[in-house]
Amino acid sequence: MRQRVFYARSECDAKLVGLIFESPDSERLRIIKDEGRSLAGFFETADGKAIFFKRTEARSWGRGIVERLLGSRARRALRGAALLERSGFCHPAPLAAAELIEAGAVRRSLLLSERLTNADSLSRSALGPNGERRSELARRRAIIRAVAAEVRRLHDAGLLSRDLQETNLMLREDRCGGFDLYFVDLEDFRKPLCLSRRRRLLNLVHLDRSAGRFLPRSDRLRFLKHYLGPRAGHDELLQAARICIRLRARIDCRKGRAASILPVRAGDRDANSSRARRPSRVASGNRNHGNRA
Repeated sequence: MRQRVFYARSECDAKLVGLIFESPDSERLRIIKDEGRSLAGFFETADGKAIFFKRTEARSWGRGIVERLLGSRARRALRGAALLERSGFCHPAPLAAAELIEAGAVRRSLLLSERLTNADSLSRSALGPNGERRSELARRRAIIRAVAAEVRRLHDAGLLSRDLQETNLMLREDRCGGFDLYFVDLEDFRKPLCLSRRRRLLNLVHLDRSAGRFLPRSDRLRFLKHYLGPRAGHDELLQAARICIRLRARIDCRKGRAASILPVRAGDRDANSSRARRPSRVASGNRNHGNRA
């Protein structure tokens, strides 16, 4: 494979590309996300600094050709960083980007970016490091206002993210008690020719599907109200909520339909059939109240 570094902030950053590509099992690598073809984590440099890296692999030679023509994930991340930079949004600064080319196709791409210190995801900021619900109601509502205002400003700038979820939003508390929002996963940012109201709300629905797991309904409605702005009346809020509910129902139905057509392995089928033949404790009157799930 031929390695090609197409962006580097400095010569030292360009040299790090080869170290990560050539030594995937190095002790200086700390993996935090491994999804087969996508690998992310931190790399410790010689001076003790940690930088973030994300390496992705094309699933086939044909997909590598498409990425060669349309841009690999690393190239799309650079374009997304440029879009955010021009509009004044916070994001981790890219340090280097490279590709591995084989037979004319992009087989792997790599992006190095700065590590965000003292920043947590939306869930950890709103709940706590261990998932416990924080008692500071005012703090959680301040986070909701900050995120809603920044997402609204993102849409007003004509930008959207195809993967807007709470793990891709990092919050850092400033000295004045406010919060700075950082957008990560830069390859998913786009600037469409027309950002309609429906696409805006659909973007909010994708965020709600992840953030709604730890936010109560009142806070989710409060987020929508802050997003619409102070001039939005009750009727506008109600209409937007109804549209979001319909869009959420369609997404959930499509996700459920996709899951229902997945092939069932023989072991799972046998386990499901034996579970169905097992008599119910409730039906036989032997419910165990001390071992509820």
